[in-house]
Parts: sequence; structure tokens; C-alpha cells
Amino acid sequence: MAASSTLQTGAPAHPFDAVAAGYDAAFTDRRLGRWLRAIVWAQLARAFRPGDRLLELGCGTGEDAVWLARRGMKIDATDASPAMLAETRRKAEAAGVGESVTTRVLDLTAPLGSLGAPDGERYDGAYSNFGPLNCVEDRRALAGELARLVRPGGKLVLVVMGPLCPWEVAWHLARLRPRGAIRRFRSGKPAHVGDDVLPVWYPSPHRLAREFAPHFEVREHIGVGLLLPHSEMSELVDRAPGLFAGLARIDRRFAGALPWRWLNDHYLMVLERR
Repeated sequence: MAASSTLQTGAPAHPFDAVAAGYDAAFTDRRLGRWLRAIVWAQLARAFRPGDRLLELGCGTGEDAVWLARRGMKIDATDASPAMLAETRRKAEAAGVGESVTTRVLDLTAPLGSLGAPDGERYDGAYSNFGPLNCVEDRRALAGELARLVRPGGKLVLVVMGPLCPWEVAWHLARLRPRGAIRRFRSGKPAHVGDDVLPVWYPSPHRLAREFAPHFEVREHIGVGLLLPHSEMSELVDRAPGLFAGLARIDRRFAGALPWRWLNDHYLMVLERR
């Protein structure tokens, strides 16, 4: 059965449309991408259960939606990029879980409006992986909308790019690119997506917790790869897989400790609806 779609007609092109077709080859299917995603999947498996109906914010090519659907969950996958949603539908159909994955265009910088579970019930939880929330300057309005959409006791699993990534700083400085090394301290500045640009913000874990605090309580906070390099360095990992496999094991073991949960390309926060 085909993945169902409620795409808005006439949706404008999005910068991520240009990179959708090659995203999996560049990140998802690379060794580094698999290791980083495994850290996130372990948390998703703890937060959600078979039979749950979940809202995904920024589904990309649908890798997380398909993984959860295979485990008996129903996913309302959203993204601002129609091309990313097309990849999600194709992947869900190929995996045989098309009936469990619904796709729709959603711009996180706009009000969520009438968004809700297809049967009118609240979602059992929501999640966002690898930085879609970084495209939103202030997430307090989004937190309020999610409070409306997620049942009390439901979980949010949010994976966000933080303000300090030592690997990224070292990477840019080694290439004599000081502006790149400090880019996360300059929130709201444009970041390149293919040949286009998008403004990006890098909230600290404390700021993210404050933005969601009126409606959600933090239950867990871990880092997603302190010792593993940031996502633009997949080629380095491919050249020394044995070394980085050991570092990946250490990352998984100490992900919730300091400084692991602060000094990463991304951090992961689990919040519970009050």
C-alpha cells in the first residue's frame, strides 16, 4: 500500500529539495551516519511503544519514520521540503510500511494550525532528529502547539545542533577558516544547503529546556557523539573505521555524562508532557 500523503498543493520549492536525492548517500548510509543514528534510535525505542501514533518534525528522507513503523508505530511525517517527503514515501513503500506512514508539508517557522492526528486524537509523542528545530529562531510557540497535540505523559525526543562542537571548530581552524569555526556563536546567520542558504540557530540545552518548560519537563539529556566527528566528516571515519568504532562505543557508554552531553555536533533531549 502506498504511503498516504496530505501534501499542500502548490508548495514552494525548499532549499533541501536540491539535496534530497543525494542525502542518504552523503550521510544516512555512511558509517558515521549509521553510528550517530543508532544513538538516537536507542532513545526512540525507550520513549515510544508499538501502537503509538507519533508526529515527526522534519522527517528528511524518512529513515526514522520507516524504522519506527517497522516496530509497529504509526508516523505522521512532516517536512518543509516536498522532495524530502517524496523520498520518505518511496522509502516507506519499499519497506512495506506505507500504510503506517503519512506525509505532509509543514514549515516549522509557521503556525501548526490545524495539524493533528488523522483521527482527531492526540499524538502519543513527537520527535525531531538531526536539527530541524535549528531552523526555528524561537521554539516557544512550537512548544505550545506541541502541548496541544501531544497527550499528557507523552514524550518528545528532540535532537538539536548545540552551540559548541569541538570537532567542527578544529576542522575549520585546520583549514584556516576561522569564520566557520565560530559559526555556531553567530546564531541566525545563513548556512549553506546545496546552492541555497537558510538561517540557523544553535540553542543551548538550557535554552531549549526553558522554551519547552511551561508544558514539558526534561527527562533525559545526552550527547550524540562527542568523540565522533561532526556530520561533514564522514570521509575521515571511512578512512579509519577501526579507530572510530572504538570511539563510538565510548560515546554510547558515556552519552549522558559531562562533558559528553554539552560538546557535540548534536545533543538529544527527552521531554514529557506535563
